[in-house]
Amino acid sequence: MPLFISLMRLTQRGLDELHNSPERGRISKERVEKLGGRSIALYATMGPYDFVQVFEMPDEARMMEYVLTARRDGHVEPLILPAFDAADWSAIVNAVTHGK
Repeated sequence: MPLFISLMRLTQRGLDELHNSPERGRISKERVEKLGGRSIALYATMGPYDFVQVFEMPDEARMMEYVLTARRDGHVEPLILPAFDAADWSAIVNAVTHGK
């Protein structure tokens, strides 16, 4: 299943409703599962992003559904990155370097 990483910044609404943040994390996990995906990890971070979440999703369309729902809620602004595990990366490098 395709992997995605979401880097999220809290919006002003997210900051104003910070006390509900743990509950929103639970809701996020449930939404991912309803779309056929899996939330692998969710971390609060320091630096330019407040959270990092790693997902498996069936496809890009389901990921976009999730992102639009999260943005509509207004608590975070996500940046979504497709991700490749070591095996996929190795196959990509092999294809590029061996012309396959």
